[in-house]
Amino acid sequence: MRKNRLLALVLLSFGLLSFIVTPVSAKGKGNLLSPDRVLTIAHRGASGYVPEHTMLSYETARKMKADYIEMDLQMTKDGKLIVMHDEKLDRTTNGKGWVKDHTLAEIKKLDAGSWFNKAYPEKAKPQYADLKVPTLDEVLKRFGRHANYYIETKAPEIYPGMEEKLIASLKKYKLTGKHAKPGQVIIQSFSKDSLLKIKTLDPKMPTVQLLEAEQLSSMTDADLNEIKTYAVGIGPDYKALNAENVRTIRNHGLLLHPYTVNTEADMHRLLNWGVTGVFTNYPDVFQRVKKG
Repeated sequence: MRKNRLLALVLLSFGLLSFIVTPVSAKGKGNLLSPDRVLTIAHRGASGYVPEHTMLSYETARKMKADYIEMDLQMTKDGKLIVMHDEKLDRTTNGKGWVKDHTLAEIKKLDAGSWFNKAYPEKAKPQYADLKVPTLDEVLKRFGRHANYYIETKAPEIYPGMEEKLIASLKKYKLTGKHAKPGQVIIQSFSKDSLLKIKTLDPKMPTVQLLEAEQLSSMTDADLNEIKTYAVGIGPDYKALNAENVRTIRNHGLLLHPYTVNTEADMHRLLNWGVTGVFTNYPDVFQRVKKG
């Protein structure tokens, strides 16, 4: 007993006791927006395994313990927000043409899963056929306040009123203000104007500025300082990152969530450089990599 007390005193004299009691891995555990936390963001759900932006894709990501499910928004002809990456129906459904030229009822008749079976026969499953395109409200109703959401306003310039409808839905399902935990919803966009509009509608909503590779390459300190006035972080193409610009971005107090990181080698490298999260089609893989 005396030896243990003596050892504790020695450790304390070197400032080491607190390190042993509170591991570094526990830092920021309760705060989704903590710069000490590394987030697993399920890109279009668990889209490496299941047809993207389907309810099954989000359910799979949740089972894989992803911190966030990521959703891209489009708006139908009759003003309903649906979850789909492309502005056209062609790639991920058996429909054709622009989302904005079709009503929700028309889009609900489409098969949003069979394309995956054809594109990835080694991952094909019969239950993927005839999966449906979900609306934003359907996803929020399904998972409620038990999930965290990373939502992109896609092509907001062609969808007037998208931001107002998004905030209204979040309020409807008590995912804003005092009802939601900090960072439960993050809104991202390539459009600065869209993010500024979000901040006008809900000043406390965390936003992230998405960046193409060439935008990041030309980014200055002044640019990063400007982004920090309206966003908590940036989401760049991971291929444009290196140890130096990761350090610069972090030194500006911004979170850093690159997209879309799908190999273990890239995951390890980005973690070593100090990113605070990644978008990935394989949330289970990144969860494993994070644990070492």
